[in-house]
Amino acid sequence: MLKSISRLLIFILIAFAAIALWVRLNEPRLIYFPQSGIDITPQQHGMKYEDIWLNTTDGVRLNGWFMPNKRPSDLTVLMLHGNAGNISHRFMKYTIFHELGLDIFALDYRGYGNSEGEPDEAGLYLDARAAYRYLVDQRGIDPQKLLVYGESLGTAVAVDLLTEVAAAGLILEAGFTSATDVGQEMYPFLPMHWLMQSRFDTLNKINRINAPLMILHSHEDEFFSMQHAQKLLTAAPAPKQLAELHGGHNDAFLQSAEIYRKALRQFIRQ
Repeated sequence: MLKSISRLLIFILIAFAAIALWVRLNEPRLIYFPQSGIDITPQQHGMKYEDIWLNTTDGVRLNGWFMPNKRPSDLTVLMLHGNAGNISHRFMKYTIFHELGLDIFALDYRGYGNSEGEPDEAGLYLDARAAYRYLVDQRGIDPQKLLVYGESLGTAVAVDLLTEVAAAGLILEAGFTSATDVGQEMYPFLPMHWLMQSRFDTLNKINRINAPLMILHSHEDEFFSMQHAQKLLTAAPAPKQLAELHGGHNDAFLQSAEIYRKALRQFIRQ
């Protein structure tokens, strides 16, 4: 009997160790879904743009697009996209932000689009800082004329950036409290808070931002429940607001187009 129990315990330990090793080895593939190369440029989409190259403090060369509005604008938005695709897959968002009167700088993280390197948490934070420094130092944009927008994974990158720098406002769309919280929800039978190396711990950082906050989140988001948005809203300093959308994780801005545009327009005017 004791031998059987011992064998069972050994089997469980070996199985757990194997799962833990699998999680550690495959974690980047579970978080990042970059697409290399550019499918279409803003020019092909009828937009003026500058193809921008910049370097991070750890020596990675990044690519981005600066897309000026057709009309003179005194506000620029730094767009930090989600974990899949690249900057050539967000033209519907660019169109909306242009309609709202903004200049746009869209950045591809390391490993995405034409940017060099491989994505990881620390690297994405450095990428956002390089983009911010480019806009402020090289283009001479006043931080109080700069909005920072994060989408999905980009919300964690945007919040981390705003713990260190100033901006006119912060927009978070389809965000989450932390990568480990999401991992635990996806694999409730595993101790993901212990297994995961990536944290993206937005919830414990958002109280340190110093900018007005707009959160956009859908009740039907299939990846991150509304609880993520509500927890972030509660933890963030004022002024802050939440616009509740409907639709999926990737199309709520289309399904709730009127609410989405109205919320952003009011936020920008403020």
